[in-house]
Amino acid sequence: MQGCDASVLLDDTSNFTGEKTAIPNKDSLRGFEVIDGIKTLVEASCPSVVSCADILSIAARDSVVALGGPSWVVALGRRDATTASFDRANNDLPSPFLDLPDLVSAFSNKGFDTKELVALSGSHTIGQARCSMFRVRAHNETTIDSDFAASLRSNCPFSGDDDKLSSLDVRTPSSFDTAYFKNLIQNKGLLHSDQALFNNGSADSHVTSYSSNPSAFFSDFAAAMVKMSNLSPLTGTDGEIRSDCRKINA
Repeated sequence: MQGCDASVLLDDTSNFTGEKTAIPNKDSLRGFEVIDGIKTLVEASCPSVVSCADILSIAARDSVVALGGPSWVVALGRRDATTASFDRANNDLPSPFLDLPDLVSAFSNKGFDTKELVALSGSHTIGQARCSMFRVRAHNETTIDSDFAASLRSNCPFSGDDDKLSSLDVRTPSSFDTAYFKNLIQNKGLLHSDQALFNNGSADSHVTSYSSNPSAFFSDFAAAMVKMSNLSPLTGTDGEIRSDCRKINA
């Protein structure tokens, strides 16, 4: 999450299976070449000083700012992992098919409460998801606006076309704003786990609050991102500073 140790950037090798091909990441995570380009420039100017983990954390913050969202102070000094865990990526990353109790439990296991869960989920105001991640919702669920469901089905048939994409936020897909929460109130959450945040449960009040209070959302999102970036980072002499983000140093 948010580049704590850059383990997700490691490519598979003949004797190592990383996190890129784990079920939540395979054919979903993108932009690795952007990080490669940044790392190349940084290494040319300041070799063996800035970790891939720090680059990821800064890029996450600056991407949000570029799209109109809040800024936050990124603490630097992380080091890069020399390994990754395919199994942990499969088991620890919350599934898009989870109901609210399981989402609350997954985030609680990492030290986040329900309000922080909702704030961090607000990152879905940008980005896209594959058809395979919302097919069941578009075709079979009832807690979905009928017109919205019909538009999704036109792009995501009952079978096939797994890699067709739809925006997580149908209103303003390229702006970091509160439209995501307004969508949930109208039953227009793309993923099952999105709509689970507004379905007569304990998260409803937070969704409603953020939908009409951008400053509260921005403030809480920034604070939660800082908290997430501090989840057991490698510092000091732990790990390494990779010269190539895709592989450990020789």
